Amino acid sequence: MSESTLPRSGGIDMLRGASILLVVIHHLGLRIPLHKTQAAGLLPIPLLKGLIYNGYEAVFIFFVISGFLIARHTLQRDGALGAIDWRAFYVRRAARILPCLLALVTVLLILHALAVPNYVIQRSGQSALGATLSALTFTLNLYEGRTGWLPGGWDVLWSLSIEEVFYAAFPLVCLSLGRTRWLVPLLGVLVVSIPFTRAAIVDNEIWQEKAYLPGMGAIAAGVLAALAAVRDPRAGETGRVETPWRRRVLAVSGLVATGMVMFYGAPLWRAVGEGYLLVLVLGAVCLVLASPEGGQTWRGFDWLGAMGRASYEIYLTHMFVVFTLVGLARFSATDQAWGWIWYVPAVLLSWALGWLVARGFSEPANRWLRSRLNAWRVAVRAPA
Repeated sequence: MSESTLPRSGGIDMLRGASILLVVIHHLGLRIPLHKTQAAGLLPIPLLKGLIYNGYEAVFIFFVISGFLIARHTLQRDGALGAIDWRAFYVRRAARILPCLLALVTVLLILHALAVPNYVIQRSGQSALGATLSALTFTLNLYEGRTGWLPGGWDVLWSLSIEEVFYAAFPLVCLSLGRTRWLVPLLGVLVVSIPFTRAAIVDNEIWQEKAYLPGMGAIAAGVLAALAAVRDPRAGETGRVETPWRRRVLAVSGLVATGMVMFYGAPLWRAVGEGYLLVLVLGAVCLVLASPEGGQTWRGFDWLGAMGRASYEIYLTHMFVVFTLVGLARFSATDQAWGWIWYVPAVLLSWALGWLVARGFSEPANRWLRSRLNAWRVAVRAPA
């Protein structure tokens, strides 16, 4: 089954859209805090802080979604994780990831060379070459952990480093353990380890936030969710449980868990410490399993699904919009009390830019590169 014919989940797209929305708001909120604007006179400050300070948590929801989709699509194509076509898997990953990644790095290097503010790599111990090599080898999180924060346009690539290292190992793990009883326990251990691997990192805030294992634990939770869904006897052809009451229970549970993390984070932290991320991951699993199949979305939230379909492109490019609008806000002296006026334009312009990149570049490049790589793969296998 080709990727284009795989069933698309409107609910998953909507969840992606909500996650990328939080990421965009977070990066603007770090520079124009919403709770310090006139919006604080209209809405509760805890609500405003919850909206702007959960971009990191939104990335962990992305991790869960990615693990679920990768595992589900593998099961639909190959029948079982242990039967994964690893060559085709790597072709799809490369075709999806590399075009936008290479284009973004090229643009960032040009802006660095032109000394454009907010894009110049000037911290001691850092260089454009070092950032480029780390981005292309999926070790940018390690690079930042050693040398400090990179400019925002580069910094977003930390999560890509975690995802792609996981997916580089995914076929190997599937082929070696996918037909044994060890795969599920191993994934389970990875999930449960999230609080402990974060707590084990001290005296390095960046590495604690961007280490491989916690993020991989969230991706593993998504893989387990996909396995649980297809093994449920009530699951349909799409591998999802269709019982309405069960979906509602999962949806409510997921919303409560993620809502607690985002809007009652301080009390939750006092109660469970680093375990708050495990609460978030389990909540995201519930939301993934509860999401509607097909092209269905909740009424009035089609726009969120549309954002989700371009979430990768929005994620990689939204800092261009954020830096531009923050510059305009400061130039016009509207970055304080009137700072709230920039949030809607930031979301809309980030969405528009991501959509344009997806339609005009990444989707055509994905199809072209996949066809080339598949042709090469067939040619290499033919003599054998």
